[in-house]
Amino acid sequence: MVRAIILVNSPKKLIAARLKKILSVTDSFPTSGQFDAVAIIDVDQLAQIKEVANLIQKISGVERTETMVEVQ
Repeated sequence: MVRAIILVNSPKKLIAARLKKILSVTDSFPTSGQFDAVAIIDVDQLAQIKEVANLIQKISGVERTETMVEVQ
């Protein structure tokens, strides 16, 4: 299992709720600061992180994402 955190910049107020609708997103919550929401994802393979990030970037209102992969 590979875990990653995707930071999302979006002016949409309900972006965190929209992120939770993506299958691999195990948790999502709004934040204050440079990014507006965080999505925590769990996938089977490292390559799947890019697929999930691409799905998030296609959500209307998402301006930018930044991905951090958990290192064990």
